[in-house]
Amino acid sequence: MGKGLDDKLVLAISSSALFDLRESHRVYEGQGVEAYRRYQIEHEDEILMPGDAFPLVEKLLGLNLALGQPRVEVILVSRNSADTGLRAFNSIQHYGLGISRAAFVGGRSPDPYLAAFGCQLFLSTHAEDVRSALRSGFGAATILSGGARRAASNELRIAFDGDAVLFSDESERVYQQGGLAAFQSHERDAARELLGGGPFKPFLAALHRLQQEFPEEACPIRTALVTARSAPAHERVIRTLREWNIRLDESFFLGGLEKAAILETFGADVFFDDQAGHCEKAREVVATGHVPHGVSNEPSR
Repeated sequence: MGKGLDDKLVLAISSSALFDLRESHRVYEGQGVEAYRRYQIEHEDEILMPGDAFPLVEKLLGLNLALGQPRVEVILVSRNSADTGLRAFNSIQHYGLGISRAAFVGGRSPDPYLAAFGCQLFLSTHAEDVRSALRSGFGAATILSGGARRAASNELRIAFDGDAVLFSDESERVYQQGGLAAFQSHERDAARELLGGGPFKPFLAALHRLQQEFPEEACPIRTALVTARSAPAHERVIRTLREWNIRLDESFFLGGLEKAAILETFGADVFFDDQAGHCEKAREVVATGHVPHGVSNEPSR
């Protein structure tokens, strides 16, 4: 853990997830690095529009005001150089975001620096950086562009898939190798065996600690599990969360039904899922982060 940050929820975010950098990226793709650098310097006084993860960051930082102390730290982690990153910091100041720390790594992957900052979560639009962070043991997701945004609210609502996100992918491997009947039988037999933790367990635990700092009846954080599991596969999930001493406010065991309607009703600010197909449908109603982890994201043999 980074010194001084070990008691906080720490989120690392790329500049392209926090702000809309599509126009800048077109310059980079079409004209190269030097043209991109000149473009950013020439436009550094022009404020960037909010990106897909901006509302989530704004609400997370708002928890510091609600608690009256800095319990959430957001760190800008960017492939830019500090020279080209000045525009992002000018925009951060414009919007009044409480972000004061940054790592500008000059075109390289920011993955090695996540541990130094003690991050529990990394959000980016750069899929390979996300995969690298996951391989290193961090919770990470690729923020999908153009996802629907929840109406303005002071409440922060976050929804998670279960297997390969909050939990390990061991059960998903049984399902993909043997089908539904094998999966149900396996989960029934293993009902009292704890599931392994997935990449988002530390982030969920940090959220839970923050929830406990608020009065239960006035907590602005609400979490949900939205999983394709159903009875009898629900028991192992419940017992695992109980052993972790982590409470989820709402849990939905959908038995293979589509998740979008539940996510829309729950009013999630963001939803994290490991399966690309689920993410594509979810992004129509909520901002969505794809977690490219586990058996569903391994290359086809």
